[in-house]
Amino acid sequence: MATQPDAKTEERPQPDPDEKLIKVFDSEEESEALVVKGLLDSAGIESDLQSASLLQDAFPGLGGMIIQVREEDAEKALKLITESRQAAGDAAADEVDDDETQA
Repeated sequence: MATQPDAKTEERPQPDPDEKLIKVFDSEEESEALVVKGLLDSAGIESDLQSASLLQDAFPGLGGMIIQVREEDAEKALKLITESRQAAGDAAADEVDDDETQA
């Protein structure tokens, strides 16, 4: 009888500790960082979300969240974030225009 591979014993890819990560986003608002992380995840870009508050001892006053991606994904991630911000800005401008025409 053949045995089924146990999911616990299957080898999972381990992150490369020497892999260079590039900061593509930072924000003082955790909710904003989570939205951006979700955007990157949905585009298939693996990202690392870290709290910048860990650096308080070295850099007082620095806080918030930092998102890093692999070096080879940085350009794509930055472009995606920029396009998303532009789309959000356009939507906000359209909303203001609609409010002004209704008044």
